[in-house]
Amino acid sequence: MAAPVGGSVSARARPARPVLLAHRGSSALRPEHTLGAYARAIADGADFIEPDLCCTKDGVLVARHENNIAETTDVAAHPEFAARRVDKVVDGEKLTGWFTEDFTLAELKTLRAKERLGTVRPESQSYDGQFQIVSLEEIADFVAAESAARGRMIGLIPEVKHSTYFARIGLPIEPRLIERLNASAYLKKAPVVIQSFEVANLKALRRDLAGWSNIQLMQLVGDPRQSPADFEAAGDKRRWADLLTPQGLAEIATYADWLAPATRMLIPLEADGRLGKPTGLVEAARRAGLLVGTWTFRPENRFLAADFRNGEGENARNAAGSVAEMRRYLALGLDGFFTDDPALGFEARGK
Repeated sequence: MAAPVGGSVSARARPARPVLLAHRGSSALRPEHTLGAYARAIADGADFIEPDLCCTKDGVLVARHENNIAETTDVAAHPEFAARRVDKVVDGEKLTGWFTEDFTLAELKTLRAKERLGTVRPESQSYDGQFQIVSLEEIADFVAAESAARGRMIGLIPEVKHSTYFARIGLPIEPRLIERLNASAYLKKAPVVIQSFEVANLKALRRDLAGWSNIQLMQLVGDPRQSPADFEAAGDKRRWADLLTPQGLAEIATYADWLAPATRMLIPLEADGRLGKPTGLVEAARRAGLLVGTWTFRPENRFLAADFRNGEGENARNAAGSVAEMRRYLALGLDGFFTDDPALGFEARGK
């Protein structure tokens, strides 16, 4: 995983085994993007933990899946912030809620995290109100401490959220991320993979991070029928599908080390909800010189292919089914995979 980011694609050495990526921490068992979720993920064997990065009003990077914090914090219960509930358009989507860029870090620290999926994840929901919003600096220090305590290197796989949007409101994420990378002794040596659903920012990061031997870049892939947000903003008519052609994959390989589509883009569902035949995207990406990851495996019946569900209801936790589904995908030869439950991913990967 510490292959250089510069040079030829042959420098992208495949990991000895698929890399276990903790999606927002152990988000099936603890409220996402909290130290509780990250601690559980590390204890359960995750190789990397994932902070999604948004920016505060005072320019601090914090871990939230979206800049709208209505569903993942108790902000609605704070009357002092009631007037900050607003409508915004973010990446073309109209949203109503409270947004990180309208709060200082100190104000966000008065809030507490809660489980986004509510009763679907009762164990996680039982931790509502216990954890605060954390900054990237705090996460880096926490991971450094965990690494020292456990005697193993733990990677960070941050995702830059809404890059074009934050740049347009004067709070660009990428220079702040680079600043934090430079400020952390741990992140100068630990494996780091920076992800984005946009393209232009990854190309710029490739240039700006030249020479960092511990950093790789991951191109996340959205719905093939849609376009990256920065393409939309620039009037570029290309869709994700255009980037998955041999020519498109070759272009991605000039700036990214990883390609990470959604699971169903690798093995789609048939009309009956069961897994169909592999699409060949793994092999195509490999021919372009890319490492291949995928997102996201979740342990509840509602998220599993019909092949792996049990009869306990759509919201039931189904550990055995999740492990079986992950093994089906790992058989494709993946280099890494995101899961909401790293303990199950650790079991699925095996020794």
